[in-house]
Amino acid sequence: MRRGFAGSLALYVALLIGACIALLPFFWMVSLSLKPADEIFAPGIDLIPNVLAWDNYARAFAEVPLARFLLNGVIVCLGILVFQILFAVPCAYAIAVLRFPGRGVLFGAVLAGLLVPPHVPAIPVYLGLAELRLLDSYTALILPFVASVFGIFLFVQYFRTLPRDLIDAARVDGLSDWAIVWRVVFPTAWPAATAFAIFSIVAHWNDLFWPLIAVSNPDLATPPRGILYFRDQEAGSDIGALMAAATVVTLPMVALFLAAQRSFIQGVAMTGLKG
Repeated sequence: MRRGFAGSLALYVALLIGACIALLPFFWMVSLSLKPADEIFAPGIDLIPNVLAWDNYARAFAEVPLARFLLNGVIVCLGILVFQILFAVPCAYAIAVLRFPGRGVLFGAVLAGLLVPPHVPAIPVYLGLAELRLLDSYTALILPFVASVFGIFLFVQYFRTLPRDLIDAARVDGLSDWAIVWRVVFPTAWPAATAFAIFSIVAHWNDLFWPLIAVSNPDLATPPRGILYFRDQEAGSDIGALMAAATVVTLPMVALFLAAQRSFIQGVAMTGLKG
């Protein structure tokens, strides 16, 4: 009993230390967002501000159109997610359920696509959008990501766990494959859809690389791109307002994960039940 208790205690202590190390940058970000300038540049490290400088948050919204950046992030992330679902779900259903020549090769291509970093096709995609005169638009921020091989892979893993009798019963009722996808299969895949939605939204909400090269209009800047406007080479960055903006940008993702935590964990677990 004592050995088991000691082992559990050591495990919890190790997890607590790991969690503290992982969360320390976020604590430091929030701390700086609440400090006045003289405390920010004071020697030493103090996580707890002596004076709460809430005006940093007011300046964050006053110095740059932060609300506009947040709205752009919502538009881009939701636009990408909707199209990814529309493409990924039927493709995953075809690979997981239907039987046709080349199905294994097609799934192999999906797996190969997972190995390609998104930065690799950036230059050809950029040149293509430039030829089509689509740069500096929401289309440029959304179009390159409408097809997600990760989404296809995730839904394939989930659809393979569905009982075959469910699909056969739908066919007996006279439903087409298209109707089965959206009226039978997809409504049962909400855990997988929730998990994928969180992966997709977090990835594109935090993406700086593509918005940095695809748009130059400040009115189209996404949150990470917009935070760069706090930099001033002559006057220097307003660290307090910058950290306040970073905190505001981070909070929606934290709230999203906390709200969908149970479905997210369930979706990730269920998509790994069957290979």
